[in-house]
Amino acid sequence: MKNENYLERVLEMLGEPLWRYRDPEAWRRVENELGVSLPADYKEIVDAYAPVQINGHLYLTHPATERFNLAEDIRRTSESWSQVEWDEGEPEGDPRISLGVPELVFGTPDGLIPIVSTDRAEVIFYAPGGASGRGSLFIENGDYEFLEYSFSFAEWLYRWLVGEEVTGPGGSAFYPGPVALQDLPMTPDERPETRYGPPRGM
Repeated sequence: MKNENYLERVLEMLGEPLWRYRDPEAWRRVENELGVSLPADYKEIVDAYAPVQINGHLYLTHPATERFNLAEDIRRTSESWSQVEWDEGEPEGDPRISLGVPELVFGTPDGLIPIVSTDRAEVIFYAPGGASGRGSLFIENGDYEFLEYSFSFAEWLYRWLVGEEVTGPGGSAFYPGPVALQDLPMTPDERPETRYGPPRGM
């Protein structure tokens, strides 16, 4: 499958986009703060569905919402990871080697930018300097082990949805049948219902 087809396949699998909070200015604010552009396919998927929980585990937040706000998530998660003190030889799959940087930094163009998380403590980071400057994804599996993938976010999400272990060994989160999506509540009292993508023959 050609790389450019993964976005189309993901959108087909997730079903009709809602585009509830699409706002180019909100993305500009986030990217100006980060000092780098985020992947176009990632922004397309976020705009189409977020804020949302996918298949009970994966969380996508959005830069234009007050609750479940992407910019706040990036700042908070980056600050938390920046406080980790690594021992010699840590972490496993050390991103510094691939990125060619002396220190592991978060929320910056020369480090790791947290863009997605799961309820299993996994974090998906975008590394603008990965893959020789073309950009890559680093997946932290919840146990301070990093795995680097050179494919796009849409390809990573497609592989996750079909049950491949793209969060590390034993990390598959496959559910047969349509993909389940639950919009995240925009008020404390809101209780969004779970909706489903189209049948996918799995």
